[in-house]
Amino acid sequence: MPLPKMQAMRLTNAAAERVRALTEAAGNAQAGLRVGVKKGGCAGMEYTMEFIDGPAKFDEIVEDKGVRVFIDAKAVLYLLGTEMDYVVDKMSARFVFNNPNQTSACGCGESIALTPAAPEALGAS
Repeated sequence: MPLPKMQAMRLTNAAAERVRALTEAAGNAQAGLRVGVKKGGCAGMEYTMEFIDGPAKFDEIVEDKGVRVFIDAKAVLYLLGTEMDYVVDKMSARFVFNNPNQTSACGCGESIALTPAAPEALGAS
């Protein structure tokens, strides 16, 4: 019997509340936040986030705590098992990724090194 498909990413309550506020402000039921990764920074990779009007054809759709986040198909294996949080402190407010695939980070905190999860970790569709 095949294993159930694992959700690629989960959100904390704070992240879900922030995503909800952003999407409600857009006034478009299909709008959402797309998360990805790209090559760059001193550690080799950076997280990307963009507000979109609707998902791309191959985006992974994550539904958690009543909100949807889209994951760029090229980033799914890098983000598998990640928890997305939203942190507010005295000087900033930002999304933070607690990623088990992260192997290191640069000193400035803007870039990371990631190893993709094994494709088997996605489970059966």
